[in-house]
Amino acid sequence: MTDHSGEIGSVLVVGSGLIGTSVALALRGHGVDVHLTDRDPAVASRAAQLGAGTTDPPDQQVDLAVVAVSPSATAETVAGLIAGNVAATVVDTAATKADVLRDVRAAVGDAPHFVGTHPMAGRERSGPSAARADLFVGRPWVIAESESDPLSMQRAHRLVELCGGVAVVMAAAAHDAAVALVSHVPQVAASLVAARLAEGDDAALGLAGQGLRDVTRVAASDPDLWVDVLVANAEPVARLLAELRQDVDDVIAALYDVGEDQDWGRTSLREVLVRGNAGRARLPGKHGGRPTPYAVVPVVLADRPGELARLFADAGRAGVNVEDVRIEHSPGQPVGLVEVSVAPRSRERLVSALADLGWVVHD
Repeated sequence: MTDHSGEIGSVLVVGSGLIGTSVALALRGHGVDVHLTDRDPAVASRAAQLGAGTTDPPDQQVDLAVVAVSPSATAETVAGLIAGNVAATVVDTAATKADVLRDVRAAVGDAPHFVGTHPMAGRERSGPSAARADLFVGRPWVIAESESDPLSMQRAHRLVELCGGVAVVMAAAAHDAAVALVSHVPQVAASLVAARLAEGDDAALGLAGQGLRDVTRVAASDPDLWVDVLVANAEPVARLLAELRQDVDDVIAALYDVGEDQDWGRTSLREVLVRGNAGRARLPGKHGGRPTPYAVVPVVLADRPGELARLFADAGRAGVNVEDVRIEHSPGQPVGLVEVSVAPRSRERLVSALADLGWVVHD
């Protein structure tokens, strides 16, 4: 019997890729009965082998259906589930919200049992093998404002809670504008920078450092998925890219003019970089709190098993919490440089403790 309290006892996850399987794994960790399906049965079977649920179809209406398919297929899938009365509540996880809500309503009319959602989490890898039960822990999970019935909204919030996410309620159009700024345009920018590397000279690429890897990390994402996302959110993305293009044109003009008017050119370039500093500083800090400046301790790390674990253990024994870490491998050298970020008040203590234990610290 379907639950009527907002609790979730049974779930059908439609789409067994990274997001769908991660949702399923998180729910299974709370004892929820999860059924898996995918357009490719072999993908659903792999998710089931990972412990995400069963590929057996539910024998009665489930409390919740989670649609985690490509953006272009989301509205049709949601509409089919509603028409078939498969679930008491249906939610989606697509990266855009206004178009899905519009298309669902066009297909089935008012949809009080449908709630549009979007977990702001992911990886550059895809498929069930990339899934993690903790993928959504501490991450924002948007729940779109709509005319959904109160019980369906309760189930959407409960889903977010069970997956460890942080519910953020906002209008569908506001969500689409927001993700264009913080996700979709950065994806395009990363892909454009990475595309310049495709024909790059091997000697030049051999000089690449961690900065380039950071900038282009998401360029490894699934192109077909991102075509769907960009088409679905075309107008907000195009508007922001036009503004970015103007910024790039201003930089180009400053670089060409620097030979004629060096003061003007340098001033213009500096203004762009200062704006970049200001924008970067506005990003939320740890656990979504205020941005916190950390002190960086660079440590030379031998490229052999167990060294990183030993470094973390030594930092722990010194009573220092590692806030973040980055690893850069030196070209042609059997070592790496680990940048350990810690609270500023802990820096000297960590430097001293590691030096006493024989670590090479670039103080």
